[in-house]
Amino acid sequence: MGLFDLFKGDKSTEGMTPHFAFASSLLYMMQSDGEMDHEEVGQLLAVLGGEEQNGVIGVGANNRALLDRALKYVRSTPIDKFLQEAAPILTDAQKICILVNLVDSSLADGEPEHQEQQLFAKFLAAFNVSEERFTPFFEVISLKNDRSVFLNQNHPKNQPGYQVKLHV
Repeated sequence: MGLFDLFKGDKSTEGMTPHFAFASSLLYMMQSDGEMDHEEVGQLLAVLGGEEQNGVIGVGANNRALLDRALKYVRSTPIDKFLQEAAPILTDAQKICILVNLVDSSLADGEPEHQEQQLFAKFLAAFNVSEERFTPFFEVISLKNDRSVFLNQNHPKNQPGYQVKLHV
């Protein structure tokens, strides 16, 4: 897989593929709390590629079929079955990419809901990634989504001498 291949459309029409697993994972996370927030939809458009048509932004043509197929799959397939199908076909890099995007999606609207946290724990377990290993990725995504560092000068991370560091 080339560096930018992930951003090309998925031409397959059946079966589990890494790109299909990626799109489906995002949809499972988005629906986990019972509502799809604007921020989550924006995140989906950002990673699958957005396209404007008649003043409405939607998923780009390259990935429209992928998203339609993933929506049908997610509506009819329990998460545990999905994870059993997806985990064995994904490389470590693909698993981490999915996990990073899931965290980004769950933090996009502020605080991750309890259901999102529980679902993320299922993904970690199914992908055999420990919380300890994932913590540095989580810290980066958390900081990316913590806009309060701009709004609150008394934020602990705005204190003199504080440096952002990854804990590995």
